[in-house]
Amino acid sequence: MTSPLLKITDLRAGYGRAEVLHGLNVQADKGSVITVIGPNGAGKSTFLNSLMGILPSKGRIEFDGQAIEDLTLEERVMLGMALVPEKRELFTTMSVEDNLVLGGYRQMRLGNAAWRDRLADVYDLFPRLKERRQQEAGTLSGGERQMLAVGRSLMSRPALLMLDEPSLGLAPLIVREIFSIIDTLRQTGVTIVLVEQNARAALAVADQGYVLEMGEIGLHGPASELAEDPRVIDTYLGAAKK
Repeated sequence: MTSPLLKITDLRAGYGRAEVLHGLNVQADKGSVITVIGPNGAGKSTFLNSLMGILPSKGRIEFDGQAIEDLTLEERVMLGMALVPEKRELFTTMSVEDNLVLGGYRQMRLGNAAWRDRLADVYDLFPRLKERRQQEAGTLSGGERQMLAVGRSLMSRPALLMLDEPSLGLAPLIVREIFSIIDTLRQTGVTIVLVEQNARAALAVADQGYVLEMGEIGLHGPASELAEDPRVIDTYLGAAKK
């Protein structure tokens, strides 16, 4: 039986005295893709930010069998966690390649002398980034920026990759390309937590799904079953045809 890479028990988080997440229980097996879907304001980004240590939280977070709720953001990065935020957070005046090199910080800190070799893997996955490697990141299209943000995270060779709304603001053709890449990444063994408003695309690529509503898990189960659930279809899938 596959052991979970990520196990979250009674997770609570918010801003100041305003609690946004109310006791979430979520699990991701090694090498799997889980998706968290839900409407705007449900707490999806809060969920990822609390996992990454950007926001304080209560509850238990286990990563590869280790309790990490008291670890700092940097300590979680060094363990092998990576977050691609909704706003990409690129260094726009730096070149594509320099952005990628910065993503190799974890491997460099771990003493991996061949950490730069990861560039070739990222360029194989994103040929467009190779073509534009000397361009400033700020001159890229929206889809290319998303590819760069993902590629930068992959430079650290994460065990857990968290994606916050990777399809946001992208044209339908680019959305399909991004989700195809997520499916490809699954085959490399990385565990992926995907937060997404495009419920149809997210459930199609995921193994397990969680529906987050008003800071609580309303439904969860195999993604293929959630995609057939009448409540999910009525509430989310009808508006997710991108």
